[in-house]
Amino acid sequence: MVFDRLKNANQYFSLGEGITKALQYLSQTDFTNLEPGKYEIDGENIFALVQTYNTKPFSAGKWEAHKKYIDIQYIFLGKEKMGFTESTKVIVMEEYDEEKDYAIYKGEGNFLIADEGHFAIFFPSDVHMPSMAINIPKEVKKVVVKVKSELTISSKQSSVETVDKSLEEFKVADEIKPTEVTDIEQPHE
Repeated sequence: MVFDRLKNANQYFSLGEGITKALQYLSQTDFTNLEPGKYEIDGENIFALVQTYNTKPFSAGKWEAHKKYIDIQYIFLGKEKMGFTESTKVIVMEEYDEEKDYAIYKGEGNFLIADEGHFAIFFPSDVHMPSMAINIPKEVKKVVVKVKSELTISSKQSSVETVDKSLEEFKVADEIKPTEVTDIEQPHE
C-alpha cells in the first residue's frame, strides 16, 4: 500500500508503467466538472471511475481485495477514512468473484484520513476498506483508477533486472583495489 499527496506522485513512477500512466492522468486532469462515470485511459488496462457519494458509517463498511486490478484511490473533494489490513487479520465472507474482481472479508485493521489531494495505492495483496465517514457521512468526489496488475508486475521484473545488473557492477567495482598513495604531504605542526 502507498499513501501520499498527489503532488508527490512522481516518486512512485518506478512502480511500473501502468501506475505511472494512472498517476499522470490524475495529476493532469481537472475533475471539477467531470461527471461520475468510467473514463478510459488505456482501454481495459487502465481506466478511471469518477464517483460522487456520501461516506458511510463503519458498520456499513466491508473489507475488500482485488486480483486483476490495482486500485489508485484519489480524493478530489472532501475527505474520508480508508482502512487497510493484512490478509492474516481477516476472514473471507464472500469468495473472490472474478467478474467483479473482489473478495469480501471481515476482520480488523488500521485507518487513515484521506483529505483532498491524497491518494492511496492498493495492490492485490492489500485488503482495504474505503469510503468510511470520519464522524458523520459527508459527500466525497473520488477518482479510482484501475490498473491491470500484470502491467505493474512486468515492470517490477524489469526493475529487478536493472537492480541485479547494478549490483553486479557494484560487486565488480568493490573488487577493484585502490592504488597505494605514497606522496602524501604531512600537515605541519
